[in-house]
This record gives sequence, C-alpha cells and structure tokens, in this order.
Amino acid sequence: MRDLSQAVVQWKQWAVWEGAAVGRSARRALSGPGPERDTAVQALKAAAAALIAWALAGWWWKAPMAMLAPWTAIFLVQSTVYRSLKSALQQFVVVVMGTLLAAGAGVLTGNSMLAMIIALPVAMLFGSYARFGAQGLNAPTAALFVLVYGTYSGFDILHRFLETLLGAAIGLAVNALVLPPVHSRSVRHLRTHLPAESAALLHAVADGLGEDGLTQDAAQTWHDRAWRLTDRVTELRTARSWSDESFRLNPGRKLRRSTPLPPAADWDFTWDRITHHIEAITRTLAEAAGGSGRSALPDTAPPVVAELLRAAGDVCELDDTLEDSDLEGAEADEATRRRNSDRRAALRRAYAAQSELGSMFRARSDENLDHFAAVTADTIRLLSDLSSVAGREPDDEAARKEDEQAEQAAVEQEAAEQEAVEQEAAGQDAQERDH
Repeated sequence: MRDLSQAVVQWKQWAVWEGAAVGRSARRALSGPGPERDTAVQALKAAAAALIAWALAGWWWKAPMAMLAPWTAIFLVQSTVYRSLKSALQQFVVVVMGTLLAAGAGVLTGNSMLAMIIALPVAMLFGSYARFGAQGLNAPTAALFVLVYGTYSGFDILHRFLETLLGAAIGLAVNALVLPPVHSRSVRHLRTHLPAESAALLHAVADGLGEDGLTQDAAQTWHDRAWRLTDRVTELRTARSWSDESFRLNPGRKLRRSTPLPPAADWDFTWDRITHHIEAITRTLAEAAGGSGRSALPDTAPPVVAELLRAAGDVCELDDTLEDSDLEGAEADEATRRRNSDRRAALRRAYAAQSELGSMFRARSDENLDHFAAVTADTIRLLSDLSSVAGREPDDEAARKEDEQAEQAAVEQEAAEQEAVEQEAAGQDAQERDH
C-alpha cells in the first residue's frame, strides 16, 4: 500500500508537471512565432486536409474506399513541402504495390487467411526498403485493407489508387499553399547564440584564472561547458540542413515576409574549429589544475592566459553580424564599421597576450612543461581562426589605419557634440540673464 501511495503521488506530480508544460506551450503558440506555433499550424493543416479529402471522396464522390483519401492526406502534411512531395511519391508506390500483392494473393487463393500468409511477408519486405523510409509501412497496411474488405476486382483496385492520389494531392496542396513551412528561425537563433556562448565561456575562464587562479573544480566546469558548446555546432548544421530543405520546391516562400539570410556554410566550419580549440584549451587547463612538475603551469602563466582569453572572448562577442540586421543605410554601415574596428582591436590585444605567453614559454622551454606547451599551441590555433572571423590579420596596416581613422572620427564627433551642448547651455544662461 505504501508503494501504491507513492506511485499515486508520483503520477500526480507528473500530471501537474505535464499539464504545466502543455499550458506553457499553448501560451507560446498563441503569443508569438516559434516552434510551438509551427507545430500547431501543421496539425491544423493536417486536420483540414483530411476534412477536405473526406468531403470530396466520401461525401461528394461516394467512393467505396473513401477512407483512403483523408488517411493519405493526413500523412502528407509534412514539415517541409519537399518532404511532402517525396512522401507522396513513396506512399503511392508502396500503396500500389501492397494493393497489387494483396489482390493477386486473393485471386490466387480465394481465401483471406491464405492470401495474408502469402501477401503480408512480401509486403513487409518490400516496405522495409530504405528508399521508402517511414512510408514503407503503408505497403502491408494497404494489403490489409484489400484483404479485410475482400474486394479484388479491377474496379475496386482502380478506386483505391484514385482515392490515394486524391488524398495525396490534397495533402500536398494544403501544405504547399497554406502557410508553407519555412524553417530558418533555428539557424538564426543558433547563429546568434554560438558566438555569445563562446564569448561567455572564454570570459568565465578569464575571470576564474584572474581571481582564483587555476582550480580543479572550476577547470572541470569550464571543460563541461566547452563540450556542450561543440554540440551547438552540430545543432547548427542540422538546423541549416532543415532550413535548406524547407526552401526546396516551396512555392510560397516568396509570398512570406523575408528575413535576413544567415551567413554561408563556411561560417559553420570556422566555428567548428573555434569551439574545438576552446574545448582543447579547457581540457588542458583541467588536466593541469592541481598538477605538479611537467603537469603544472608556471605561476606567471594564468594571468597572461586570462588576458588572452578575455580578448578572444571579445572577438567572439563582436561576431554577431545579425545584431544590426534591422538597421539600414548609413546606420548599418556605421554599426558594421564600429563592430569591425572593435573586433580587430580585441584581436590585437589577444595577439599581444599570446606573444607574451610565447616568450614566457620559450624562456622556460628547458623545463619541458607539457601542459604549458599545449596551452600555448591551442591558443595560437584559436587566434588563427579568430583572425578569419575578424576578416583581417591583426598586423594588417590598412586595418590599423582604418581603425585609427575611425577612432579619430569618433573623437571629433564627441567633441562636436560636447561643443553643441556647451553652446546650448551658454544660450540658456544668456536668456536667463536677459529675463
């Protein structure tokens, strides 16, 4: 009885949690765009496609197997238009094959049980062909429909094909013409959060090394976060593939409100390397924490590494090119110029710290410090890829002159604004004296 009461309490807790989660999803679906709303729209579209198919096949046409039309329409309202078309072709092929197998077995045996023994194994093997994907299960299902209803005539088989085609056409048309799904939101979300999360981790490591030095617990925490960071790149690749598929054969993509396109796929490869460099650095720090001899870092190394990683985090943080996507004209150009200038300045600070770290390592190379060598090499690789993110090398003379001009322009603008404020204040004082 005690176990039963505990089980009841657990089920109540699960029901409360599940109800709260459903409520949150429903509120998000109603409040604004997101995956919850996308799911709700696709579900309602599938229901509408089934109702239309039944109205045409069952109510108006009076088809003998009208159920096949709404059944097919439901399964063809897929997450992308391309997938709907692909599923339609797959389903029609497997339904035709399952129907023909069942009809042939029924005519040959004249007995439903014997026909099932012959047709179902063959239909299952045919449906398991990898090219048919999830639609392969419709082959034995179609065979069961034929054998259960016991109608094998050419007229009945033709009706089944026509009803399947009708349902497929309706499902495909509804999915393609009514709010056709476009999945670009996840790419933009991950594209924005990957540099931000990388910057947050690098800043956390820098703050930890600067305040408490290298400790085992902190280093392991950093390494765990870096592992999760590499998973973000995998999620981004999946989301990009999903987004590309949603635009294929989508007739409604030009009718929907356009959004700024995400960067090219080579951005993913660059950040794949960057996240792996960060993971390698945190792994080396975790191994070096609490070590001694060849495993320890020199006491003077952590502050320099902290300075380097803080500057590298600034470069990552400034890589969000979508941040100013709502700006236009001169404002967008100014925001881009300012971001590029700040990013190159941060990169120069990182290279200065890396140069100091390299000099420190060469001065102690006779001690053969394994983890010190690994950290030095990993930071060199990290800064090399961050240079490609920044667009120019830190010692680029043209970039330096451009940054100096930008700084001079900013100083002049600030001085002009200050002068305008002083003139306005002087004018107000003069008016007060006149009064």
